Amino acid sequence: MSFDISKQLLFEDNHLIIVNKLPGQLVQPDNSGDDSLEEQVKLFIKFKYNKPGDAFLGVAHRIDRPVSGTVVFAKTSKALVRLNEMLKKHEFKKTYWAIVKNKPPKEEDLLSQYILRNPKQNKSQVYNMPVKDAQLAELKYKLIGSSERYFLLEIDLMTGRHHQIRAQLAAMDCAIKGDVKYGFNRTNPDGSICLHARKVEFVHPVSKQAMQILAPPPENNLWGLFNITSE
Repeated sequence: MSFDISKQLLFEDNHLIIVNKLPGQLVQPDNSGDDSLEEQVKLFIKFKYNKPGDAFLGVAHRIDRPVSGTVVFAKTSKALVRLNEMLKKHEFKKTYWAIVKNKPPKEEDLLSQYILRNPKQNKSQVYNMPVKDAQLAELKYKLIGSSERYFLLEIDLMTGRHHQIRAQLAAMDCAIKGDVKYGFNRTNPDGSICLHARKVEFVHPVSKQAMQILAPPPENNLWGLFNITSE
C-alpha cells in the first residue's frame, strides 16, 4: 500500500520533515514487509526534489503502528544528531490524546510508576514500586472531553518507555479504545487504537526557532464525538 505523503505533511524545511502518521502505518520497515512511513517519506523527497540517489532520512522518534499522529524526521545528519541529543535531555515535549471508555479516578493527575517490558509478548507491565529491570515511567493526564460512552484524555509524556501510555492508562482501568492488548474488550474495525500523537514542541535543531506542531486526529466518528478542531 502506498500513501500520499503530501496530504500528511505538517512541516518541512531543509533540515526537518514532520508527518501526521495514519493509524496502521509502520514508522520503519519490519519483517511484515509492509510499506513504512520512512520509505514513503524518502520517496516523497526523492521525487519532489528530483534527487538522483537515495534521500537521507533520519528517524528521530517512533510511535506504535496502531497509533496516529506526529512523527519527526531529520533530512540532514546535523539535524538528526541534535534531535537525538534533545530527546536524551528531555527537551522534546510530546502531547497525546487518548479516547478511553472509563472515566479516570481524577480529572487530572501525575502517574509515576515503573514499567517492565516483556519482549516475548511485546507488552509492558506496570508496577507501583521499583522491581528488577523496570524503568521509571511518568506522565501527566487531564480529562478534556466526554461523550455518552467515552472520555478524552490529554497526556503529557515525560518519559518514553515501551507502550507507556497504553500500559499506564490500562493500569488505572482506562484502557484505550481498541487496545485489546491492554484490556479493551474489542478491536477497532481498522485495527487502530484511539491514541493520537497530537503535538510536539521543541527548539529547531538548526534555526533555533521554537517549534509547535499540531496534528489533526483521524477523520472518523469517534474523534468527532468531542467536537475536536485541528487548531
